[in-house]
Amino acid sequence: MWWKITSIGLVVYALVAGLLTPLKPGIQNAAPDVTRTGEVFATDLLGYNTFFGDASEGQARVWLTYDDSHAIAADSISVLSDTVLRAWFLIPNQLPDGKASGFLNVIVDHPASGVALLPSGIAVRQDTASLPQMAADAWTRTPVNQLHLKKRLSFPYQNIIYESIRNTYYHVPMWFALMFLFVASVVYSVRYLRNPTRENDRKAVAYTEMGILFGILGLLTGMVWANYAWGKPWSNDIKQLMTAVALLIYLAYFILRSSFDEPEKGARLGAVYNIFAFATLIPLLYIVPRMFASLHPGATGNPAFGSNDLDNTMRMVFYPSIIGWTLLGFWIGELRYRYLALMDKLADLD
Repeated sequence: MWWKITSIGLVVYALVAGLLTPLKPGIQNAAPDVTRTGEVFATDLLGYNTFFGDASEGQARVWLTYDDSHAIAADSISVLSDTVLRAWFLIPNQLPDGKASGFLNVIVDHPASGVALLPSGIAVRQDTASLPQMAADAWTRTPVNQLHLKKRLSFPYQNIIYESIRNTYYHVPMWFALMFLFVASVVYSVRYLRNPTRENDRKAVAYTEMGILFGILGLLTGMVWANYAWGKPWSNDIKQLMTAVALLIYLAYFILRSSFDEPEKGARLGAVYNIFAFATLIPLLYIVPRMFASLHPGATGNPAFGSNDLDNTMRMVFYPSIIGWTLLGFWIGELRYRYLALMDKLADLD
């Protein structure tokens, strides 16, 4: 009983914390976002969840950084609104490494909003011959220091996905729950082949049904996320296609069982098929997608979560969410098993 109460508590916690915890401030974009070496460059920085108007203009600071040791500070800053800053820079005549072009990170420090970052927000081109030593001297004259780091409970800001980062606590745990449920299902299928009892068969069926349910929920939440991040819910991404194939393979499990008049024969062949279905699950979901270019994190050319994507605050919600949704899946699976047992008893009475 305790684990059922735990599942409800963790799911409620994931829903409340995942939806109500604010995001850290960030910079959505810079306009214009292209400059050249040696010119005076003015750009408007559009903030997200920022409060630039809560302090005087002289308290805001902006840097353009080329790498960890090369940065220039804004010569002048104007606060246009709570979410917009205009900053002027004198771009040095050369890039630090002597390359013809590169990207500059934007760092905004504000007493009220804290620190906001726009990675590779400004493209810079160099048209003249480089002088690395002069370039290094120009860039290191204004290092980034004394930042207003806010110690508050908040999720990291990520461009493109914005508030949809909260879907991490619902979309990803669905797949963890799916895997655990399918593992339980195949375990009971193997048990049924060794000891063909109705109990083993019913549990294999119940957990397979719950695995498919969580797979459909994972696919739907992924489509919602894809519609926001990729522009449309279904883009024929390799991860989406392989997920659909895996679910269809498991749906065929029930078609196979129902195609036999003798329940025992259907259960036995269904158990064998369930083992086959599980053997295809890992390659379809985790191996094949990594062999092709994909928009989905974790595939070729698109790394999975890093330290900036899943920080300690997110882990405080993410891991309990996995446990909560998984336990809830097993609880529903147990209820489904009891329902199947009652239906069998009624059939025996008839």
